[in-house]
Amino acid sequence: MTLPLRPRARALTLPALLFAVLALLGGAALAQELDEGIDYRRVAEPARAEAGDDVEVLELFWYGCPHCYQLEPHIEKWLKTKPAGVTFRRLPAAASPRWVPHAKAYFAAEQLGVLDQLHKPLFKALHDERRPVLTDEQVIAFAAEQGIDEAKFRAAYNSFPVDTQVRKSAELVRRYAIDGVPAMVVDGKYVTSATQAGSIARMFEVIDYLVAEEQAAAKPAQAAPDPDKAG
Repeated sequence: MTLPLRPRARALTLPALLFAVLALLGGAALAQELDEGIDYRRVAEPARAEAGDDVEVLELFWYGCPHCYQLEPHIEKWLKTKPAGVTFRRLPAAASPRWVPHAKAYFAAEQLGVLDQLHKPLFKALHDERRPVLTDEQVIAFAAEQGIDEAKFRAAYNSFPVDTQVRKSAELVRRYAIDGVPAMVVDGKYVTSATQAGSIARMFEVIDYLVAEEQAAAKPAQAAPDPDKAG
């Protein structure tokens, strides 16, 4: 929950003051309603996917998951209004051998800078068109259909960097104790999902709350004023 900006050089009007109070109470009410262990849970072995100063919000997904596909437009909507100081990342979950070809496809496309050509089309092919794009060769052929250079994609797909990313994904799945996707991880410390929170809308409320908590904890404590220098 974000509080309204403080007006400059003028007092709050009654409506503005009322709005500020309601916003503050709303944030407090959400905090009271959140139940650790139900709405979200702590990660026993915290770890971010990537280092950085911003709070990281990470989506773990699988292209073959219909719920992940259905979440896509909601993520795009949230990205337009996400809190400042947040970096959003996707991570294809290499949770089983069956999921690895799709994880490799994502990382290969990312490496080549053609993720936009593959991401949505692959979701659509699997769920709207019911196409079997599951094996290594099927994935590589599909990428070529999207106008991605087949030789370059194949080389990236089978490269050491992509293999390293797949291994890292599998390790993060283990660390976060992910037992289903889509799952959202805040700063490598908290895991939530629409199932845990009760709905997609509430899941994003939980994410925003956890982001605010992380940002507040990261702020350096302000030094107390020196009474001898006051006035």
